[in-house]
Amino acid sequence: MTLELLFATNNLNKVREAEFVLNKFGISLKTITVSKIEIQSNSLREIAIYAARSAYRAVRRPIIVEDSGLFIDALNGFPGPYSSYVYKTIGLNGILKLLDGVLNRKARFEAVVALAVNENDIYVFEGYVEGYISSEIKGSSGFGFDPIFIPIGCSETFGEMDIAKKTSYSHRGRAFRELGIWLTNNRDKVLIQDKAL
Repeated sequence: MTLELLFATNNLNKVREAEFVLNKFGISLKTITVSKIEIQSNSLREIAIYAARSAYRAVRRPIIVEDSGLFIDALNGFPGPYSSYVYKTIGLNGILKLLDGVLNRKARFEAVVALAVNENDIYVFEGYVEGYISSEIKGSSGFGFDPIFIPIGCSETFGEMDIAKKTSYSHRGRAFRELGIWLTNNRDKVLIQDKAL
């Protein structure tokens, strides 16, 4: 039996990647727009937990949220939790300009998936991938900073990879795989909570 989970997001790219991973665990996602509260914090974990709790309060059903960020060594971890805002304001070219002439191009993508089973029980699944920032924009797949991030052990940016290859390496793929494994062993916790409503 397929388990359907609510996913509080407007980002269809995130949904596609999450579904690609979770379908293998017999889990489908239903996207929902809720007014979840996103606090300002340097911790993706804190942001995701708070958002999951506020999303649960809005729908009173088990629900997941995902938050992610790009942390660049030479920029002291910037843009980190502010990645979405930075992408919208200065974009790929802005990041490349900030790193112009910088030799240390090490970076890491992090993702945090928070599952609120109820208001008090929130489970957190994290994934990260080390890599570096390319010197130019490459590829038209993926979204966000994908065309400038090359994971360690690869010669392609995330923007040059298909969804299967990207999710095998990516922070988001890893976090959602952790969620899938947990749900395989704890399905009843989600189903019982859902039926109780």
